[in-house]
Amino acid sequence: MELLIKNLSKTYSNGVKALNDISLTIPQGMFGLLGPNGAGKSTLMRTIATLQDADSGSIQLDGIDVLKDKQSVRERLGYLPQDFGLYPRINAETMLDHIAQMKGIGSKSDRKELVASLLQKVNLFKDRKKGLGTFSGGMRQRFGIAQALVGNPSLIIVDEPTAGLDPSERNRFYNLLSEIGENTIVILSTHIVEDVNTLCSNMAIICSGEVLMQGKPKDGLAMVQGKIYQKAIEKSELDHYRKDYHVISTKLIGGKLSLRIESEERLGNDFEPVAGDLEDVYFSVISKKVDPITI
Repeated sequence: MELLIKNLSKTYSNGVKALNDISLTIPQGMFGLLGPNGAGKSTLMRTIATLQDADSGSIQLDGIDVLKDKQSVRERLGYLPQDFGLYPRINAETMLDHIAQMKGIGSKSDRKELVASLLQKVNLFKDRKKGLGTFSGGMRQRFGIAQALVGNPSLIIVDEPTAGLDPSERNRFYNLLSEIGENTIVILSTHIVEDVNTLCSNMAIICSGEVLMQGKPKDGLAMVQGKIYQKAIEKSELDHYRKDYHVISTKLIGGKLSLRIESEERLGNDFEPVAGDLEDVYFSVISKKVDPITI
């Protein structure tokens, strides 16, 4: 089972070209879609989820034409958008039962069994009688995954799922997504490199509506190995170094600015060669389209 996206383009009425001839092959498992804010990630996710139309191109899900046969896709789709509304006074059990009814599960006993199973899966069964408005951010996200799993979908889309979660909630969410991805296509759209590094066996980086890199994380790492250098400087020296070197990222550490430089040639001038990581891959790739220091 795989999702095939070919030559997908979308331009909004204000002239913004959100997607520019995007082609991707997304296999079963966890697929990470990385990109800065405004890269086109959410537009792509909404188009795959049949919530908006593309101007041109095609999407196929296991033989189904996603852009034409929207109802068939919706029957196989689970979607957790970046912002999803909850009825604060309704409890988790009642809300999931209602969603199951809307997905066509008519038998009350079947729904009861499904709801209990899903709440157990996302570790919310003990909270099933609590109003959704009392849930923490992490509990809300886990409930979001539960509602996305109603109907046993073969494709699940999660858009910026770990933004705002504390480290423990993020780890719980990682474990849950990894388990789901064993038997499903899960597209994880995010700007958090750690999410992709932790979870995904395949990935793509998009920026300005274009696919700039796709493959396995290890393929991206191979692109930067032996090319990344680091140096601590004074903040006032940044502009000078940017004129002479390809600075891909900066971090302020102990009052000093730590530069990450990409270079094909071995650097002197007190630069220290370091092992490249997936964050270096990300900044290196998007620097072809935008200035990663200023976004």
